[in-house]
Amino acid sequence: MKRRTAREKAVQCLFQIDMAETTLGDAYAFVLENTAEDPTYLRHLVEATLSNQDAIDEEIKKYLRGWQLDRIANVDRAVLRLAFYELMFETDTPPRVVLNEAIELAKTFSDEQSSKFINGVLSAYLQSRQLA
Repeated sequence: MKRRTAREKAVQCLFQIDMAETTLGDAYAFVLENTAEDPTYLRHLVEATLSNQDAIDEEIKKYLRGWQLDRIANVDRAVLRLAFYELMFETDTPPRVVLNEAIELAKTFSDEQSSKFINGVLSAYLQSRQLA
């Protein structure tokens, strides 16, 4: 499975788990239906994001200007959680790639305003890391 596809399916899984309180197994079954691709990277992304979700959420909250995490759109929250996971815990993907992928995911699953919002949050996080 290509990394972009894995990220798309990871956002779908995270959304389902957050929104519908779907089990992890059911979320995987839904997104992997009718595919024979290797889901290893997808499973890694979802499980690692979920296991680090408290730390990820705390970090996201620092960069939400005038918003509360529980008040942003569910799909935007899923995209942000995935992107923050990759930025905080993965070192093999360049931050620029993570940023661009998150913006594309927002465009795919949400709208133009969401992609701008996600770009702003992630850019603020990346800028703060450069200053540190």
